[in-house]
Amino acid sequence: MAMGLQGRRRSKPLLQKISELNPVIIVTVILIAGVGFALLYSVAGGSVDPWAKKQVIRFVIGMVGMVVIALVDIRVWMFLAYPLYFLSLIMLIIVSVMGHTGMGATRWINLGFMNFQPSELVKITLVLALARYFHCLAKEETGKYSRLIMPLFLIGAPVILVLLQPDLGTALLIIIGGLSILFCGGVRMWIFVVGFLAMIPTAFGAWKFMKPYQQNRVLTFLNPERDPLGAGYHSIQAKIAVGSGGLYGKGFIQGSQSQLNFLPEKHTDFIFTVLSEEFGLMGGLGLLGLYIILLAYAMFTSMSVRSQFGRLLCLGISVTFFLYMFINMAMNLGMLPVVGVPLPLVSYGGSAMLTLLVGIGFVLCAAIHRDTSISRGGAFA
Repeated sequence: MAMGLQGRRRSKPLLQKISELNPVIIVTVILIAGVGFALLYSVAGGSVDPWAKKQVIRFVIGMVGMVVIALVDIRVWMFLAYPLYFLSLIMLIIVSVMGHTGMGATRWINLGFMNFQPSELVKITLVLALARYFHCLAKEETGKYSRLIMPLFLIGAPVILVLLQPDLGTALLIIIGGLSILFCGGVRMWIFVVGFLAMIPTAFGAWKFMKPYQQNRVLTFLNPERDPLGAGYHSIQAKIAVGSGGLYGKGFIQGSQSQLNFLPEKHTDFIFTVLSEEFGLMGGLGLLGLYIILLAYAMFTSMSVRSQFGRLLCLGISVTFFLYMFINMAMNLGMLPVVGVPLPLVSYGGSAMLTLLVGIGFVLCAAIHRDTSISRGGAFA
């Protein structure tokens, strides 16, 4: 253990760590998940089957994992950052070889009790790996081109594997999340500007390499009415549901669009429209407020931790969480093309929920160990 655990100070007693778990954040997480349980109960016509009961079980498992992660010494997670990252890469490779196919893409590994999506996990392990890399890197070296090779590889490897599934939306989230760590890690702004300008012609050229359904999503986003009963159906019905909710909504289990099955993917990607239809603008703002509490806590924690690793870990998790929230809500409101991004801790799905709870666990871990000093060094630095 050449780094992270060197020169270690005695870790805090377990009972002290438990006492330092932030109760407001734990309650906030439970409230957000509770909103999801209620909405899944609603879209099933007032039944815990087939979605709400499974989601509760996954949430309980995820909460246990979140607390365990929070109580482990943060230096252990820094030591395990690279192994966990490469484990997630191996899982992505397994998906490409023997993964489960659904909705035209191969994204899942069948674990028997659930289908797990490794591309969700890699969003967190990438943050871990990049946070360790920049922690071990001297500040004056962040501007050197040679020092950008490793982080660009760490970002590029999972992006390529995810694009092969194919899953363009997840690949873009990985890129944005990874680049945010580079920015927070001290990479100079002009490098981002040059890179962005260089990507503009590439983005236009990428159009011909996109799958027909991906091109259709972009065209439908620009004009949903071009195919109101086909590609534009999702977006149009979502807008109708959101608009019909008004200020206070139609009431629990009273949403016509969701209850009469006009709203597609109502338990996953478009669950926010169910919330808006049944609880109106006030319900949507209430959920947004709970999300802001989590994001603010992660940001404030990043400013209070002593180590660069903990700071970048909190910032990376908060950016990842924000991207989930913003893209899903914007997609439901017709502000972005329809992509498969779930609403954090609310949409049905085990992979995203477990991954996000793991991420929150790392933020809680950084908060508990905010005064822990972590040495530099390591094989990749």
